[in-house]
Amino acid sequence: MRLTAYTDYSLRVLIRLALRPADLATIAEIAALYGISEHHLTKVVHKLGVAGYVETVRGRGGGLRLAKPPSRIGVGDVVRRMEPDLRIVACLRDADACRIGPACVLSSALARALAAFLAELDRYTLADLVAKPRRLGQLLGVEPAEPLGARE
Repeated sequence: MRLTAYTDYSLRVLIRLALRPADLATIAEIAALYGISEHHLTKVVHKLGVAGYVETVRGRGGGLRLAKPPSRIGVGDVVRRMEPDLRIVACLRDADACRIGPACVLSSALARALAAFLAELDRYTLADLVAKPRRLGQLLGVEPAEPLGARE
């Protein structure tokens, strides 16, 4: 199973925002932190906003921040919303796509594997991903918010 860069970037944006959830960050700042194209990140942030994870503040001094607490943002939910197609083989998209479909055990095995993968991600929230805020902050050059630092 491989996630798209789009989903990877989505999770990275959320991690950065979770380090300082009350503060505004800019797309340019986040793009520079991770070495990601601002153009791609703009699309990611738009979809994160539509999904209700991020809110944007327009105008001078504007930016983006989390729309809800990190503990209420499930990793599995983010992956499901950001991935364009989680059906990892053609037969999971279209039962008629494979000649051996009626006798195939592989498709059901892959479907169960995908379900297990997502179930594991469902065990985590964004708060879990930033459980080591000081270390993440050091790596990104971002000073984490005080309440997060108290959890380390």
